[in-house]
Amino acid sequence: MNLPLHTLRAGVIGTGFIGPVHIEALKRLGVQVTAICGSTKSATATAAQWGIPEVYGDYDYRALLASPNVDVLHITSPNKVHVEQALAALAAGKHVVCEKPLGMTSRETAHVVKAVARPGSPVFAVNYMCRFFPAVVQMRAMVQRGDLGRIIHVQGHFFQDWLLHDTDYNWRLLASEGGKLRAVGDIGTHWVDAVSFILGAKAESVFAHLETFHKTRYRPKGEVQTFAKVDPKTMVPYSVDTEDFGSLLLKFGKAPHGHADAVHANASISQVAAGWKCSLAVGIYGTEGSVRWDFQQPNEIIVGRRDQPNQILQRGTAGFSEDIADFTDNPGGHPEGFPDSHKMHYRAIYQHIASGRKTPILFATAADGHYEVKLCEAVLKSSTARKWITV
Repeated sequence: MNLPLHTLRAGVIGTGFIGPVHIEALKRLGVQVTAICGSTKSATATAAQWGIPEVYGDYDYRALLASPNVDVLHITSPNKVHVEQALAALAAGKHVVCEKPLGMTSRETAHVVKAVARPGSPVFAVNYMCRFFPAVVQMRAMVQRGDLGRIIHVQGHFFQDWLLHDTDYNWRLLASEGGKLRAVGDIGTHWVDAVSFILGAKAESVFAHLETFHKTRYRPKGEVQTFAKVDPKTMVPYSVDTEDFGSLLLKFGKAPHGHADAVHANASISQVAAGWKCSLAVGIYGTEGSVRWDFQQPNEIIVGRRDQPNQILQRGTAGFSEDIADFTDNPGGHPEGFPDSHKMHYRAIYQHIASGRKTPILFATAADGHYEVKLCEAVLKSSTARKWITV
């Protein structure tokens, strides 16, 4: 018998940009958010804003994990503490939703995979929420059915401009905080995971070229939240040790449905692309047709044909409805986007927990998160060696 989702209780570590995104999505599902952890000031303010009863300041996540009122832990803290907090949560018997990347190195993320593999281990998910845009689910169904024929190649990009200026600052710019890969690690992995989900296959090898345009940047004397404005006059210079943009060539393995075999893909990743706020674009090209989608226009996909007119399909209308019925709530013409993808993602995770693991696992697992970190390591190695590297 399935438990109602409102009987499950969530705790959240982290109060920056993405923490409240998790909280809002959970509340829309009726999930109780019972605890918040962060700095004392920000955790108290977030709790007051969202009506969260338990507050754990001074980043005391272990006190949160000791609470009997938390069933699922959402980790939205900086990358360098993900593994530490994930292992502690699993040891405490909490289910986990961890922000990506799962960790800083594959050596440490392997410990999470091992912990999750133990009998009776809680459910573990990594927050690759792009899988749950209706368009991505629709593209996946089209590929699996063979609507596009055999897949020939995949092309796309993930462009942002929020780090275009040398005075733009965030902790992700520092390799010690976010990892050695920044643009590819932070947003490029979303592109790779979405393509892996659509094709039903993993990227097996990569050829990468990385560039750092701003060798020197300027940062405030203290930390600031993501997307916060800072007076340039108060900033100090520092040397940048992460990349601003990169180009990836990828070879994906054979998919079990037989419509994608050793597919070649190319992607451009940039956080210094002026005018593009969050453009994750994917094009899947097959022998019978193609399909294209962009994150910034989430409710439309373009279907291309050689001998027939091209089509623009809109969510909730013919050709873009039946396959995604379980992953959309609003009728056609009522846009769904970024917040809705999180809601659908957490619905899938919490339904899996509530059903006693009887629902399909469409969300990214610890093994998927571990693989993405291994991919990032291969990207770094390839860029240095200037050759193809096996993941």
